Amino acid sequence: MNKIDAKAIKKILLIRRDNIGDLICTTPAIHALREKFPSAKIGILVNSYNAGALANNPDVDEVYIYEKEKHFKNRNRLSVWLKNLKLLFKIRKERYDVAVGCGSHSPRLERYTFLTGAKVRIGYLKAKRKFSFYNKGIISPSEEMHEVVKTFALIKPLGIEVEPGGLILSPSSSEQSKFKDFKTASYANTGRPLAAVAISARIKKNKWPIAKFITLIEKLLAQNTVHVLLLWSPGSMNSPTFPGDDEAADIILRRFAEKVRGYPTSTLGALVAAISLSDMVITLDTGSLHIAAALKKPTVALMTRGKAQSWYPWKTQNIALTSGDNVENISVDDVADAVNTLAEIGKRGNNIS
Repeated sequence: MNKIDAKAIKKILLIRRDNIGDLICTTPAIHALREKFPSAKIGILVNSYNAGALANNPDVDEVYIYEKEKHFKNRNRLSVWLKNLKLLFKIRKERYDVAVGCGSHSPRLERYTFLTGAKVRIGYLKAKRKFSFYNKGIISPSEEMHEVVKTFALIKPLGIEVEPGGLILSPSSSEQSKFKDFKTASYANTGRPLAAVAISARIKKNKWPIAKFITLIEKLLAQNTVHVLLLWSPGSMNSPTFPGDDEAADIILRRFAEKVRGYPTSTLGALVAAISLSDMVITLDTGSLHIAAALKKPTVALMTRGKAQSWYPWKTQNIALTSGDNVENISVDDVADAVNTLAEIGKRGNNIS
């Protein structure tokens, strides 16, 4: 790859068009670009689902939000397309020097990067080929690496020589204030840590049975070592756009009555605030895992073995429990032991807030 003249770079655009966790794992790269190019304009093209992860991010000058058609079933398809087309014209008018297609190679991501009109277009390719919409294509690494490292490698051609730092997430002070009121009203001041149990995951193989969550909570309450907070994705399991776990949460909360409190998180900001003011997090392999990591919360993560190496909680105290290609086989006892281990570390004054 020919060397890129860093001195000529005044405007940088990143594209991250997938999930919340993927975008959060991109924040170390964004921060490194800001450190390297303090005066440059840094923009990022995201979608309406993950955009909230960049709220109050000091490293980003402009966030472009495009809409995925599947997220707006009640909207006219043509109106969604026209809105996204208008957004692309706005980006092209900005005349970015560099566009980086973040994430694994996909033909659609490659096309989006090209359509930005950026002079330099960086992204991953599955193999070397004669034609690509990227003019600075990089062959995807063959070895497994964390998504943070993989994304960070895409900005190395811009003269970035540092290693990736921690994830960056800025909780909303107003949402934190709401959660503080809820927490004060819901939990006695016993000195026990607050363990947030996040039960939701969209992908079937990442789901843990509700019966196991109930048994886990029973164990934790019986041991009297933590308070339990229930978190879940809002909405019905039958929603065509954003299937949620209202039904599952209702089953759990009815089972435990006042012993377990649930905090509705109708927005990403509410979820971030709740996790930011919890002491530890038990989570499946989903956005809440990376939110917890960004907020430096000790985390018990239930993951498939194939995903753990690339998506484990980055730069935070964690215990990642894995099981083949489906997390449902992870035992309740293993999760309870992991929670107790982190709680014990916290008692010794190490890293539990």
